[in-house]
Amino acid sequence: MLSLVKEAKITRVSNAVAAGTSDVNCTSVDMSGFDAVAFIASIGTITATAVTSIKIQGSSDNSTFVDLESTSITIAEGDSNEIFIPEVLRPSYRYIRAVIDRGTANCVIDGVVAIQHTPRYSPVTQPSGTNVEVNVAPAAGTA
Repeated sequence: MLSLVKEAKITRVSNAVAAGTSDVNCTSVDMSGFDAVAFIASIGTITATAVTSIKIQGSSDNSTFVDLESTSITIAEGDSNEIFIPEVLRPSYRYIRAVIDRGTANCVIDGVVAIQHTPRYSPVTQPSGTNVEVNVAPAAGTA
């Protein structure tokens, strides 16, 4: 039986960030042992005229990052309180991170989570701070 938490590594890569116009570089994830990663970016309130996008960057040394072609998603001023999910399959770089470009007017970031999936080995061990519980066909009763 497949289980998301046994077949994917789930890591919080950015905490909430208050309204602002500075770019947010999320913490990178090490892709060794995984073939894909999706970043779930929860966006809060976006002020009219904001110029915002999310893109993916890669690095071989977890120090110098480059933009990955065609990974940018525009976040329009009317996209307040929406979720954006860029995903990279079989990345060419060992380290991958999401970057939220904010400019012109305020954009609130509620947080970003990385889900590394398609592991070479399973079950996957979750990082510290990720608390999971798997229940198979639980009966009705007190939770």
